[in-house]
Amino acid sequence: MAFESNFITFIGNLTADPELRFTQGGTPVASFRVASNRRYTDRSGDKQEETTFLNVNAWRDLAENAAESLHKGDRVLVIGRVRVRNYENRDGQTVWVTEIEADEIAPSLRWARASVARAGGNHGASRQPAPPAPAADASADREIDDHFAGAAAGSGGDDGGGTNGSGTDGPMF
Repeated sequence: MAFESNFITFIGNLTADPELRFTQGGTPVASFRVASNRRYTDRSGDKQEETTFLNVNAWRDLAENAAESLHKGDRVLVIGRVRVRNYENRDGQTVWVTEIEADEIAPSLRWARASVARAGGNHGASRQPAPPAPAADASADREIDDHFAGAAAGSGGDDGGGTNGSGTDGPMF
């Protein structure tokens, strides 16, 4: 892939469920809006908050997967290209729009859990919805839980400090 300097990573919450539409040629496109809050203290010491809203467009399989998986309020990470375009509204005024053409969309796991199910494999062709994920192996879950519980017990908290279970200091990755 050639070097591309027009990439953005935007993290925020969906303001509504994604809207899935299809072009005249049958290509799926999902549109949704993401709101990102920035909190800061101004020069006078007052706490301030500003919210940035960006529209996001996802195409093809990404559009279908986003529309099926994401819902209003979900915290998401969007990676894509910034696109600035204009159009003329009904009053004849030029309206400028800044949006993201998404290459990747992921749920944020900072304050939530997600379960991943691989979608079907026709890559762009019409397909049936992905089958439900198989039941998890309870013994494997216990083994993983035991491993992380043991590592967390010596970590001194969730800040990544302390020992990581290998006898060295630092976060466990």
